[in-house]
Amino acid sequence: MNTITHTPTRGRFAQRAIAIVSLTALLGACADMTDTQRRTGTGAAIGAATGAVIGSTTGGKAGTGALIGGALGAIAGNVWSRHMDSQKRAMEQATQGTGVEVTRTNDNQLKLNVPADVSFDVGRADIKPELRNVLEQFANGLKTQPNTLVNVVGHTDNTGSDSVNEPLSRERAQSVKSFLVDRGVGSSRIDTQGRGAREPIADNGSADGRSRNRRVEIFLREPASGAS
Repeated sequence: MNTITHTPTRGRFAQRAIAIVSLTALLGACADMTDTQRRTGTGAAIGAATGAVIGSTTGGKAGTGALIGGALGAIAGNVWSRHMDSQKRAMEQATQGTGVEVTRTNDNQLKLNVPADVSFDVGRADIKPELRNVLEQFANGLKTQPNTLVNVVGHTDNTGSDSVNEPLSRERAQSVKSFLVDRGVGSSRIDTQGRGAREPIADNGSADGRSRNRRVEIFLREPASGAS
């Protein structure tokens, strides 16, 4: 009588197959979820299946790998909650007619793109009155959402040297942060960055293009459970 030997390779192949089937089932279930549930659930599903494959490939237990992968998948994303949706609608109303663009990014962040004619004068880092009105509304929303985090990114056009543009872009981002902190938003919740002229969104060869490049971008995100 022949004896069938189950090699480690066959075991790992079976575990990988189970992981793929599990991923398919989980993604199929996501189709019946709300948009918020689907986005966060998909990340966790992919993480779980990936973890199972990693675990089996490296000789570990598929269950352990799936557990680790699932946690990583959940941590990796941001949640688009009812609070975020309400904040988006509030900012759309507050910025109507100002030229400020309010969008939802692919990774579930609320983005405000604030052009130069609303934010800062050329070569200056003090906030214009038009931007103050927008930030007042923004700060009020933030105070009701303690789990949300903010990232403020300052940009300039290519006029002048990097030695001028880099610190100017940082000062503009810091001005926005200071304004929000003065209105009760915790300083630890707000990061600032200055990108100088490195990330233009328009042609610096025209006055209109340079004006569009002189901007501030404000990102609001609500991390998934365990993320930071």
